[in-house]
Amino acid sequence: MNVKLIGSLLAVSLIACPLLYIFVGPALSPLQIETLKLLAIITLCSVIFCFAVGEITSNNSQMDKLWSLLPIAYTWVIAFKAGLPLRLVVMACLVTLWGARLTFNFARKGAYKLRFWEGEEDYRWKVLRAKKEFQPHWKWMVFNLFFISLYQNVLVLLTTFPALVLMGSEKPFGWLDAVVAGLMLGFIVYETVADEQQWRFQTAKWKLIGEGRKLEDLPAPLDKGFNTTGLWSVSRHPNYFAEQAVWCCFYLFTIAGGIGIINWSMIGALLLIVLFLGSSTFAEEISAGKYPEYAQYCKRVNRFFPGKRYN
Repeated sequence: MNVKLIGSLLAVSLIACPLLYIFVGPALSPLQIETLKLLAIITLCSVIFCFAVGEITSNNSQMDKLWSLLPIAYTWVIAFKAGLPLRLVVMACLVTLWGARLTFNFARKGAYKLRFWEGEEDYRWKVLRAKKEFQPHWKWMVFNLFFISLYQNVLVLLTTFPALVLMGSEKPFGWLDAVVAGLMLGFIVYETVADEQQWRFQTAKWKLIGEGRKLEDLPAPLDKGFNTTGLWSVSRHPNYFAEQAVWCCFYLFTIAGGIGIINWSMIGALLLIVLFLGSSTFAEEISAGKYPEYAQYCKRVNRFFPGKRYN
């Protein structure tokens, strides 16, 4: 994916939100505005924390640690402020399940420590921080403030906006809600399976490498260096695919709740898709530089949606 195209999609998404709010709606009620102010305070505290701790410790995975926790807090705050209607309780429970899965997956990689500022940093931040574009350090500091800390925190908040919009819904929980809930649950399970397959593959690979064996001498398919088994045989990023689908399903609750097919709360899902386009592109650049067969894998298998290419 071209970087300029990603930037264009990002710009269009940011412009689309206020336009949809003005011309499509729905407008926020006083209770929704009050709730939004509370969520904004939590977000601001998280921004300050991520930036300060990231700069002090040189570990820029502080937001990564909060990524799975903040949506849980946001959706339950919304649900409680709305009086715990069934639809919002179901949405909050699904987000809690999603967050528990993601937190567990990140925790087993060593991300969380008793000293909360420590823990394993995402390898991509180390690679990105070392690039000449971020030298001297003040350039990285600006990136840390505006992208890692501010933008990602705001994005996480935006993904939960369908719940905020649904505070004004008077339509009871119905069959369409149940279908959307089932879809969202299915994608959470799909992502869980993908993460487990990746964990087992990487654990087996690094165990043998830790014993002194070279990558090319490992038994197939470990000798490739990257996972091509299970869900990873039909999608290069099955976890990313499911993650995007989860939050698209979250938006579908607004349709079930009678808000309308198109409304401004879709901004979170749209921006998340743009983020994963950029994130997967960067990750694949790293993988292609490390593993000789990765380029051929990219030609055979779709990036997100399950399926193989027949060129």
